[in-house]
Amino acid sequence: MVLAQLGESISQAIHEMSNATIVDEKVLNDCLNEIARALLQADVQFKLVRDMVSNVKKKVNLNNLAAGLNKRKIIEKAIVNELCEMLDTGKPFFTPQKGKTNVVMFVGLQGSGKTTTCTKYAYYHQKKGWRPALVCADTFRAGAFDQLKQNATKAKIPYYGSHLESDPVKIAVEGVERFKKENHDLIIVDTSGRHKQEAALFEEMRQVFEATKPDLVIFVMDSSIGQAAFDQAQAFKQSVSVGAVVVTKMDGHAKGGGALIVAATKSPVIFIGTGEHMDQFEVFDAKQFILRLLGKGDLSGLLDKIEAVDMDQQAELLQQLYHKENITFGLYQYILKMGYQVCNVTSHLPFLLGKSKELAPEGQEKEILAKNKRYIIMMDSMTNEELNCSNPKLINGSRIMRIARGAGCPVGEVMEMLKKYKDIANELSVRLRNMKKQNPRRSDGMGAMLNWMKQLGSSKDMMGIFGGRNK
Repeated sequence: MVLAQLGESISQAIHEMSNATIVDEKVLNDCLNEIARALLQADVQFKLVRDMVSNVKKKVNLNNLAAGLNKRKIIEKAIVNELCEMLDTGKPFFTPQKGKTNVVMFVGLQGSGKTTTCTKYAYYHQKKGWRPALVCADTFRAGAFDQLKQNATKAKIPYYGSHLESDPVKIAVEGVERFKKENHDLIIVDTSGRHKQEAALFEEMRQVFEATKPDLVIFVMDSSIGQAAFDQAQAFKQSVSVGAVVVTKMDGHAKGGGALIVAATKSPVIFIGTGEHMDQFEVFDAKQFILRLLGKGDLSGLLDKIEAVDMDQQAELLQQLYHKENITFGLYQYILKMGYQVCNVTSHLPFLLGKSKELAPEGQEKEILAKNKRYIIMMDSMTNEELNCSNPKLINGSRIMRIARGAGCPVGEVMEMLKKYKDIANELSVRLRNMKKQNPRRSDGMGAMLNWMKQLGSSKDMMGIFGGRNK
């Protein structure tokens, strides 16, 4: 069962429960049984499913609920929270830090996408201002070094490896030492994989680990392997002290339970791979993952069912927007990402423009969505200083050229993005100030925020900024 099917099955179970005339124990049990069946079909471990169902029942005691409370929303919130808890294993014990040399070692079985993931990880940090470098210590698979070399060259990332040397430990040590001398702050070591778990694989990993003394070991797991993921993750963790996990192949053919299963090992999932391209690599957030899985990642759904799920999570963007005096590049990118990642091509930025398809310029939906995606990639090439800035004049000639190189686009497109940002930021800032003046006593209340979001979403003139001309 792919992720989309898993999300649809869970959403359908919740929808049927919500449509019941009377919500009693039978309706609750039927809903939970359907969700459990969907998770098991997605190859989620039985113990995780059993515990999730048990925890929901403990938190939702229908007999003790006060009169007047919305049982449907309480049940839905409990289900979403438990799914989030299932995935939320905390943060890794080590996070790379700028200003020092960080060595990160990647491990995993052959075919899991480990070498590609190494490059994606390096590329992600490169766009954030890091100086990454790649070391190919995989001497077992023919073509491993050529693959890493090709990926690294395409991403313009320094690399080290050898076609002649057969000792992976020697290559790893030489590569790490070389890049330390060259002052690279993120050195990524790609290790050998095997077709299956075996003693030779773990012994080689242990030797490379002891020789390079990495700050963090990342286990790359193919999400399509189903329940075998648990034993695999545990075996790697016990061998080389895995500190974090990247789940790959989450783009369609994988069984959705992969990310859920690995959570049972208590190894934090930090990234997910959603495709073969370099930029199809996302920071993993348990709540966002579950909300997107259930089709609740956009704020148009939030306006309809604001109390159905965790209020703190759902209100985060509202709070950020409402209390911002200026719209930063980082916040603008966040807005675009939400619109790009959670909506279909039938509409863009639904949480700002409302649900009505009449607001979208006819025939321009795909074009606008593609352009927003390009803007997101451009801002990925910005530094933290630039993302926290709200003054487009800070992005001068040299910065524009750097952003264009990092995003692989013409300088003119970066200039276009800056102009679009300026227009949108100015418009949103004006509307925010006006709405705050109209509701000075409610500026900290959810009611005021929901009210102005609805006003903003129903304003047709916003299309002139986001999508082109007004209708």
